[in-house]
Amino acid sequence: MTHLHTKEDIIRIVREEDIEFIRLQFTDIFGQLKNVAITASQIEKAVNNQCMFDGSSIDGFVRIDESDQYLYPDLRTFRVFPWRPGHGKVARLICDVYNTDGTPFVGDPRDVLKRAIQKARDMGFDTFNVGPEAEFFLFQTDDEGKPTTKTNDEAGYFDLGPLDHGESTRREICMALEQMDFEIEASHHECAQGQHEIDFKYAEALHAADNIMTFKLAVKTLAQKNGLHATFMPKPIFGVAGSGMHTNMSLFRDGKNVFYDPNDERGLSREAYSFIAGLLRHVPGMAAITNPLVNSYKRLVPGYEAPCYLAWSASNRSALIRIPASRGQATRVELRSPDPSCNPYLAFAVCLTAGLDGIEKGLVPPAEITQNIYAMDPATREAHGIASLPGSLEEAIRLMEGDRLVLDTLGEHVANNYIEGKKKEWDEYRTRVSSWEREKYIINY
Repeated sequence: MTHLHTKEDIIRIVREEDIEFIRLQFTDIFGQLKNVAITASQIEKAVNNQCMFDGSSIDGFVRIDESDQYLYPDLRTFRVFPWRPGHGKVARLICDVYNTDGTPFVGDPRDVLKRAIQKARDMGFDTFNVGPEAEFFLFQTDDEGKPTTKTNDEAGYFDLGPLDHGESTRREICMALEQMDFEIEASHHECAQGQHEIDFKYAEALHAADNIMTFKLAVKTLAQKNGLHATFMPKPIFGVAGSGMHTNMSLFRDGKNVFYDPNDERGLSREAYSFIAGLLRHVPGMAAITNPLVNSYKRLVPGYEAPCYLAWSASNRSALIRIPASRGQATRVELRSPDPSCNPYLAFAVCLTAGLDGIEKGLVPPAEITQNIYAMDPATREAHGIASLPGSLEEAIRLMEGDRLVLDTLGEHVANNYIEGKKKEWDEYRTRVSSWEREKYIINY
């Protein structure tokens, strides 16, 4: 239900509905939501692409000597925040970042995804749909409002009722999102204590990435309002399942799902198989984008439903790529490695170009793996040709540097700044002394 607001509509709604502030939102390369807040009196300036901001203050954007940048709002993204008071409302517009000469800024993640979508169009595909499933934890806060890892929650997967204290917060989040035109398909407790998932309807990739940014903001804001802390950190607690963001993808041409072929034994087309093969080829080089934190690699370990091996299957949940059962227009490929700390614009862009690379080159995936991969010993995995995902952020950065396709998809500006930022993060982690080390060594040595 995209509202095709015109500039005039937006100006009128701001006046009629007593909206006091408008947040002009954009995302930095590390997936952090940024915004420039303007008052209602500036709305005409905003919808005419005349709002500037200082790009040098944003991580990985531009240097101090070229700092002026413009925000061009995507008028379709105009929404009023439902969690703000009725009087003095706040609305938002998601923006593209432009240079002063009127060209799109190459460091804008939204532009990276737009370029990838254009590549798909050039190949004859008119729509790339993405359905993300982002999990998160709700934790209690201490007396100072700082997050703890206590959940006050004994519920398990799909549990209901008095056990699930996050339930009312989750319901509130769903209602708020529906007011912002999300179509919520499912909302349930996940397998770990305090862990939740809200699934919303798939959308065209750019819209889906915008939705994830809105979703994260809504979840964090409403949790905080209820005295809880929501986190999308991939593995907040040792020994329990981490949070993933399984990503369902499908490609369309002339309104038809190109992944579906009724004559194939699995109902999959040649393009679908090649898309899977392209993903498998580039997943190691994409990992620093889809799993961007030091902590991401604590989730990708055997035994917690998270994938760690490069394999695909029509049903097997231990495989990295799964093909959900629906066929026809609903045929889709599910990549299970991404986690919700990723920048969705960059993640969807690399997923798309990896799949397209498979289609362009006519790649064929290895044989489907139907056995439980976790139960195999290393020799059996090797015999099946099953490689592993990178085991650390350091390894992921190295593999990303060696994957031309990933670097080209991001463009030089984003790739260089991203790699530099991630190397810094790894170095900080590598040189820190952790509580585990102290517990392990301080007495014995």
